[in-house]
Amino acid sequence: MSDYLVIVESPAKAKTIEKYLGKKYKVIASMGHVRDLPKSQMGIEIQNRFTPKYITIRGKGPVLKDLKTAAKKAKKIYLAADPDREGEAIAWHLAHTLHVDTTSDCRVVFNEITKDAIKEAFKKPRAINTDLVDAQQARRVLDRLVGYNISPLLWKKVKKGLSAGRVQSVAVRLIIEREKEIQAFVPEEFWTIKADFVKGKDVFEAAFYGIDGSKIELTTEEQVNGVLARLQNNAFTVDTITRKERKRNPAVPFTTSSLQQEAARKLNMRAKKTMMLAQQLYEGIEIGKEGTVGLITYMRTDSTRISETAQTEVRGYIQDKFGEVFVSKEKRKESKGNVQDAHEAIRPSSALRKPDDLKEYLSRDQYRLYKLIWERFVASQMAPAVMDTMTVTLTNNGVQFRAHGSVVKFPGFMKVYVESSDDGAEEKDRMLPELAEEETVFSKDMEPKQHFTQPPPRYTEARLVRTLEELGIGRPSTYVPTLETIQKRGYVSLDNKRFVPTELGEIVIELILEFFPEIINIEFTANMENNLDKIEDGQAQWVEVIEEFYQGFEKHLEKAEKEMREVEIKDEPAGEDCEECGSPMVFKMGRYGKFMACSNFPDCRNTKAIVKEIGVACPKCNKGQIIERRSNKKKRIFYGCSEFPECDFVSWDKPIGRKCPKCERMLVEKKLKKGVQVQCVSCDYEEEQQM
Repeated sequence: MSDYLVIVESPAKAKTIEKYLGKKYKVIASMGHVRDLPKSQMGIEIQNRFTPKYITIRGKGPVLKDLKTAAKKAKKIYLAADPDREGEAIAWHLAHTLHVDTTSDCRVVFNEITKDAIKEAFKKPRAINTDLVDAQQARRVLDRLVGYNISPLLWKKVKKGLSAGRVQSVAVRLIIEREKEIQAFVPEEFWTIKADFVKGKDVFEAAFYGIDGSKIELTTEEQVNGVLARLQNNAFTVDTITRKERKRNPAVPFTTSSLQQEAARKLNMRAKKTMMLAQQLYEGIEIGKEGTVGLITYMRTDSTRISETAQTEVRGYIQDKFGEVFVSKEKRKESKGNVQDAHEAIRPSSALRKPDDLKEYLSRDQYRLYKLIWERFVASQMAPAVMDTMTVTLTNNGVQFRAHGSVVKFPGFMKVYVESSDDGAEEKDRMLPELAEEETVFSKDMEPKQHFTQPPPRYTEARLVRTLEELGIGRPSTYVPTLETIQKRGYVSLDNKRFVPTELGEIVIELILEFFPEIINIEFTANMENNLDKIEDGQAQWVEVIEEFYQGFEKHLEKAEKEMREVEIKDEPAGEDCEECGSPMVFKMGRYGKFMACSNFPDCRNTKAIVKEIGVACPKCNKGQIIERRSNKKKRIFYGCSEFPECDFVSWDKPIGRKCPKCERMLVEKKLKKGVQVQCVSCDYEEEQQM
């Protein structure tokens, strides 16, 4: 018989922790929550101060039976769920189910699953933090009140299977508003003039700046021609040279949202996959003779704090590897703003476990994500990079061009890691030759170019998460389920990894905006998050926060019950008959977009893909039209000839119907990480990237 029973959430954690604690400890997984609100009803006694009615989760009976059996045999029970609100709530539910005194030293928390961290945590058990439990319970009750009241209304007035929620509704609203901005956007013309300048054997680029010291924006071709006409020849005088030294500081270690954003930008990973891999790295990986080791700290956090021990270790590593000059002189570790700072930023459990040393034990994606976390953490404790910048103004008859150059004087943290940006631009050395004022240089290949302003980009997963975080909407644990829900409900779809609202999404948000404006109000939702955080800090009572919300919500609910109109979403006729039964075909919305189905469903289950012509003749056979198709396995869009199988033309990139001006071959739209670019399939011709 084991003296002590330890209950964690997952079997992977149980295996790792039991190894560290020894034979006197038995470690069992609860597999997450064992109690929750019932799915079949509201489960909230509104008239009884919003008391929740918890029941055993269906399917958890056997798990609970095993836990109770083990609990009876143990001298003491430790509840070691994750170190956050959700984990505290799980521990509280387990305590009530197993009759453990919540005020006793039964709760154990740790930020990393390593031998030292686990042993240290068991030296300092504590009572269950009821403020954390209340904060989680308030969120659960609030979401239940919103979801279980508005969702049935939507089922009745629109269609079955819809839902509403505090965070998901705001997320859909943001996507819809962005789409409206894009549709209303009017492109504005502007021009640039760039030229290469020659000094001896050196060639460098400069761009038009202005005339007689005044910066000028070129908006018409007439202005461009006026500038070119003013140039007397190709000799320019070096007018001014400005040199500056600029420091660039490293990024702080990852939080949950910044990890999701950077993994999307650098590794092209969806938020759900990022969190799944991070969970695996946290819970433990078999590392040769070391056995199972937790490689990173807890991955649900909005804190950027790091422990003194971790700082000391990583700074020692930096000094040994790169030299003392690369170690940051200040210890950047504090979180700012209102964050759940009970645990640290996401970091390696040991900076001495270098990614390449672990590569053989990790899957490809585990390795890539671990490397990203390790590099970001190490870089965060390194010295700033120092850049030498140089700006040169060149003049010809009052027409001024400017050239910018920068070079890394001291790489600092950039030796290890450089944070990416949303536009994909990364700082690169752009050397300018040694120049002196009053010196003459000569222009060549002067190139005026017409451009048009671009609309704001649609939201990617990473950009939407960042926006929600900046607005104070939701918390680290909510982003992934929110993104999943709005897609599963059919409110948005993904096009080139960017969110596009559906007609259904627009209808639902319009109704919520009309009858429940506070649910979808960004400021109101952010303030509600702050009130929920106050519960966690012991500055507010959860029942009072819910009561204040419900007073206004109940009035809106009564009004909506009476006045919300029914919206019938009719199947759109496809304009052709079913080949199998002769009934009309209609358009339906599925997981991967629209498709055609027989209106005689369920008697006839005939479906077919929509043939979408893109208005381009097949470049191979010149008979058929290019149509958009989807691959069978991954549902990836590709383009083929309508005369298939007679014509086997196929392309992953979208043909645009123009020929390359250089070689007369086909031009296509190439989808890049940060936009779309027209390129030739044969030569090096390409046009300016469109965001």
